Amino acid sequence: MSYANLISIGRLLCVPLFIWLCLTDHMEEAFWVFCIAGASDFLDGLLARLLKERTQLGAFLDPLADKALLVGAFVTLSVLGLVPLWLVILVVFRDVLIVAGSLLILLFDKELSIEPLFISKLNTAAQIALLALLLGLAALGETQPLLANTMIWIVGVTTFLSGAFYVKLWIKMMNQESASGKS
Repeated sequence: MSYANLISIGRLLCVPLFIWLCLTDHMEEAFWVFCIAGASDFLDGLLARLLKERTQLGAFLDPLADKALLVGAFVTLSVLGLVPLWLVILVVFRDVLIVAGSLLILLFDKELSIEPLFISKLNTAAQIALLALLLGLAALGETQPLLANTMIWIVGVTTFLSGAFYVKLWIKMMNQESASGKS
């Protein structure tokens, strides 16, 4: 097993620890676990590229660990009242939409490109920044309503746009394949 895959598995295993720390009011520790998990995402990708160890398992594990951490963090912070429920629903729905769309493409024997869109990368960065901000503020016992609310709306908009762009891409892929199949 590659080092990058081991790091992804470690990140996946951080999720229950992170949730437990949040729910038991250990916000400073939860903040650091989240930061370490976020840094490990960068590290596993870097190692996979540098060591030329990109694997199919890694292509599955890395996004799974990312989604588990982000969705776990959004749901947990919503339970604690730090993230509005509408945003959690939007974030989770977008992720379900992406998985369902990917499965639909595969179901119709279409070629699936799993390269993330730029808006999706921007959305992920905004989600991580928002969660780190909220965790940091909670760890310090501080509130910054204007900054937090601005970030919440930025994440909401980028999440919506990311989901919409994926739907547009899938419709285009399905129509192109259908048109070329009729010739």
